[in-house]
Amino acid sequence: MAEKKTRSRPSNKKRSSPKRQPKKTPTKPSWGKRLLGLGLKCSLVGIAAVVMLGIYLDGKIQDRFSGQIWQLPGVVYGRVINLSPGSDFSLSQLRQQLDALNYQKVRTPKRPGEYSASSTRLEIIRRPFDFEDGPAPARHAMLSFADGQVGKITEVSSQQPLGLLRIEPKLLGMMESGIREQRLFLPRERFPEFLVEALITTEDREFYHHEGVSPTGILRALVANIRAGRTVQGGSTLTQQLAKNLFLTRDRTLWRKVQEAYMALILDFRYSKDKILEAYLNEVYLGQNRGEPVHGFPLGARLYFGRPISELRVDQLALLVGMVKGPSYYNPFRHPERAKTRRDLVLRLMLEQNLLTSANYDAAASRPLDIQATPTLSRPQPAYFDQLKEEIRHNVGDKYAAGEGLRIFTTLDPVSQQAIEGAVVDKVKALKGRAGNKLEAAAVIADRRSGEVRAMVGGARPGFAGFNRALNAKRPIGSLSKPAVYLTALSHPERFQLTSKIDDKPIRLEGSQGSRWQPRNYDRQYRGRVSLLTALAKSYNVPTVNLGMQLGLDEVVKTFGKLGANTENIPQVPSLLLGAFSMSPFDVTQIYQTLGSGGQRAPLTALRAVTTKEGQNLYQNWPKAERVVPQQAGWLTLYAMKQVVQQGTGRYLTRRHGNVALAGKTGTTDDNRDSWFVGIDDKEVTTVWLGRDDNQSTGLTGASGALRVYDDYLSRRGASALTLSWPANVTTVAVTQQGSQYQLNCRGEMSLPIWDIDGQFAKRCGQSDPVGWLKGLFN
Repeated sequence: MAEKKTRSRPSNKKRSSPKRQPKKTPTKPSWGKRLLGLGLKCSLVGIAAVVMLGIYLDGKIQDRFSGQIWQLPGVVYGRVINLSPGSDFSLSQLRQQLDALNYQKVRTPKRPGEYSASSTRLEIIRRPFDFEDGPAPARHAMLSFADGQVGKITEVSSQQPLGLLRIEPKLLGMMESGIREQRLFLPRERFPEFLVEALITTEDREFYHHEGVSPTGILRALVANIRAGRTVQGGSTLTQQLAKNLFLTRDRTLWRKVQEAYMALILDFRYSKDKILEAYLNEVYLGQNRGEPVHGFPLGARLYFGRPISELRVDQLALLVGMVKGPSYYNPFRHPERAKTRRDLVLRLMLEQNLLTSANYDAAASRPLDIQATPTLSRPQPAYFDQLKEEIRHNVGDKYAAGEGLRIFTTLDPVSQQAIEGAVVDKVKALKGRAGNKLEAAAVIADRRSGEVRAMVGGARPGFAGFNRALNAKRPIGSLSKPAVYLTALSHPERFQLTSKIDDKPIRLEGSQGSRWQPRNYDRQYRGRVSLLTALAKSYNVPTVNLGMQLGLDEVVKTFGKLGANTENIPQVPSLLLGAFSMSPFDVTQIYQTLGSGGQRAPLTALRAVTTKEGQNLYQNWPKAERVVPQQAGWLTLYAMKQVVQQGTGRYLTRRHGNVALAGKTGTTDDNRDSWFVGIDDKEVTTVWLGRDDNQSTGLTGASGALRVYDDYLSRRGASALTLSWPANVTTVAVTQQGSQYQLNCRGEMSLPIWDIDGQFAKRCGQSDPVGWLKGLFN
């Protein structure tokens, strides 16, 4: 029988369950461990932040130091003086130029920037300079002079003759107005070693030993400040100062100091000490020039001493180093005693470091500050710079890169510029009593042969950058138009010579619309008939109109075009013969440059060359002249303009300057609104205009107004006698009147009648040419 399975019934007894273990409470880390962990995390975050900050600052530094550190303004220079045997340059004129360049007159020249002079010789050590065609070293030369010319030029060391000696140009200023910081960059090797040693000794003695930040320097400054109870010493290294000046603000905050120190460490790690020092020497702030910050020792030397830094004495270098601590506080112009005390401290530190002998220290400390009369880099020439900017735009265009430190060579003569500025200021002030307080002025001076603009004044206040009247004031030119009329006539020798007679009788011209014009002479007198020579010299109106109408207005206008005028602005009406059309002083100067050179037109220019700071040439202008009128006609017209000064409306100049041969022309417009004078000596053509912007009368004629400014200019600048070389087919003869005829004395041969009373050609001296260019001189 099978066994049955049985199920066990559940028991009513509770089953026993395993005993639960009590939960363990987790133990908290100790405060030490928690702080350690927090510190570790913060350290990691801090390290990451420091690394990130370092990467950011390093990139910022490299971006600037890998290329050009600064936006450098264009440096503008004046005229380069080229001297060679036979040059028309007197000893007194050369001395004027050297004085304008702040050369020092000494007994015996020993250093660049010095010269000595006797009555006939001048010894000079020409400064080294990077000319437009490359650098030139200093040159020691002896020059002799005779009859207003350079005689012999000799190299002193070798006693060999020199064919050319160039005198470096004057620094005129900076070009870009958008760049606030003015700076004249120099590489490290061109700084005087005394300056570098003085700077390191005074500001950062451990410069070559620390890593950008000096803990000992900071500690030393802290102790000194605690003892003094105030901040008397800073702990920043030169590297820190450079970092602050280049990248940071001047805010005195802990964050700025942290960045400053960090950047100093990066700078010192990445770059050599000389690279850092070069940047500092060119960056340090040393004051202001007309409200613009001046940075770097090279420009500071020009600002305070007017000389290159390489020529400064140890006491002058010490003054600049002393100013680093506070250019305003130690400004030698405002606080000379403070500046001298600080300078002497720098010298004493150099003595203690055995970098100066006792004798040298005593000599340097006993000197006065010996700074310029005023803190300035140069006299402002806003009118000239206007023309310069326009020529750069036209000739250089896209090749001109602002901020690249380009070097701009101009044609400005600092002696001429200073002289005309002084003449304008003084004479306008003197003439205001007659002309009123609103009297204005403008002047343009150009080289007679090359057309290079030597000086420009745009208003009665030459340094004021306002409306430039030299370029932009279009005013009626009055009698300045007359030489072009006579030139037109003399270009037809078969019809006109200087002895030709023209009517000086009342005339009335009627226009096509029924208008009438009746010109009169300024003195309201009529003389019947006068020669061309007399009519131009005396500036008679009626004979000029008669002559111009015989020639034809279109012919006269063509002559103006040949001389360089824009004929579109000259209406072909009879009044043009008396200058009833407007031109600027600059445009007038172009016309008279052509007249003054005897018919060789050279376009006026203020720009000579533009180069990069590395010496690459971007633009070069070579003066060029083109003959535009017959040589004889140009010569005779210029001769007649000499008679303006000898016996005509400009004779005041002969009384003032004796036998110096000059040419010129006065110009006066209706109601004496405009007073003009153009003066010509052997070197320059000078245009002067006086008038009022409101076009009211000044009460001044050309002779009583503008001519007086030119006279004052000559007194300051000096005049060079205008010598005219005889062209072909022009003969000097004497003409005397015999009753109704004129007699020509042919060099003592025989007296032959040449002109009858009507001015018709009859006979002449026995010359082979069919026309004969004759210049008649009335006895």
